[in-house]
Amino acid sequence: MTGSAGAAENVGSAPGSTSALQVSFEFFPPKSDEGVQRLRSTAAELACRLPHFFSVTYGAGGSTRDRTLGAVLDLIEAGHPAAPHLSCIGASRIETAALLQTWREQGIRRIVALRGDLPSGSVGLGDLRYASDLVGFIREQTGSHFHIEVACYPEVHPQARSARDDLLALKRKVEAGADSAITQYFFNADAYLRFVDEARSAGIRIPIVPGIMPIANFSQLARFSEACGAEIPRWLRLRMQDLGDDAASIRALGLDVVTTLCARLVAGGAPGLHFYTMNQAGLSSEICNRLGIGQA
Repeated sequence: MTGSAGAAENVGSAPGSTSALQVSFEFFPPKSDEGVQRLRSTAAELACRLPHFFSVTYGAGGSTRDRTLGAVLDLIEAGHPAAPHLSCIGASRIETAALLQTWREQGIRRIVALRGDLPSGSVGLGDLRYASDLVGFIREQTGSHFHIEVACYPEVHPQARSARDDLLALKRKVEAGADSAITQYFFNADAYLRFVDEARSAGIRIPIVPGIMPIANFSQLARFSEACGAEIPRWLRLRMQDLGDDAASIRALGLDVVTTLCARLVAGGAPGLHFYTMNQAGLSSEICNRLGIGQA
């Protein structure tokens, strides 16, 4: 398998330790000059957590391609390791090859490779229909130049026919050349731990990093979760609903819940934590602080 040597097993600190835990933070590309400045401040604040990398999302059908690249280059210029997301739905092989060449020339070494969703009004699926096709194409075009991250779903992708089919989809990505995987966010540690066990039983040896969603706005989280298939435990949903519009109490409960989740994942052997920041540093930084990751 091209590009995966040395990435098969988690090596470093013992389970439960944060001394060698790799953390990463996800951003979306800003739409304005003000947003660019806010993102720079957010990255600077999170830099003290010694992130393995920052990633920047890629809009449906490549709709944010230039802004994604701009944000990644801005982060790299500031001295931060950064990786663009790349989705293949709606793109041609020629377009994708040209983009990969541009990224190579800009010194980018890591990609988060995804299938992506069709943009509104789009009718073409493009030349590469699945993330495994994209991973294979990246390897075909660039060899081992890029470290390739892919997505996986402990609670099963909402469009998957079954949990088994979803696991086999991850295995195809690995066989195509993926180096490591980042999960969709979740709030049930057992879902992740069981998923990793099942992946290992299926012969998948790459690191599987849990995606972490801090809770800032519960109604927004509920909408996101409905769209992506992430489950919010009934007890948590009810407690959040009881808090109504009490933002401070929602924040406090969210911090406690997500910090406890992270601690259990680390104790269970998770090789890292990938935070979905929504371009805000505060909650992710506080969770890291509580876990003893980096410096405050």
